[in-house]
Amino acid sequence: MAPLDERDRHWAGSTGLNTQTELATILDDVLTLGGRGLALGADSRLMGALPELDSMAVVSVLEAIQQRFDIRIADDDIDGRTFATLGSLTEFVSARAGR
Repeated sequence: MAPLDERDRHWAGSTGLNTQTELATILDDVLTLGGRGLALGADSRLMGALPELDSMAVVSVLEAIQQRFDIRIADDDIDGRTFATLGSLTEFVSARAGR
């Protein structure tokens, strides 16, 4: 396998950020945040901070995540930490998507 050139290293190192951006977009779309979701950062609180993110909305968000990232998430995989912040959600999805 050929070594990564500088551009490839940049993209390889930014996959977490891309995942975070995609998740912010999913949250914005599913929760109908009108663009507010796009301003979320890794430390942005989700559960308890976004009134739109209730237990029913979590199900819809998880469905969108599974479809977008082509992963399966079992109910047992989810706990309170998963949706604590956008960063914790990004880590959760990245680990399952192999990013």
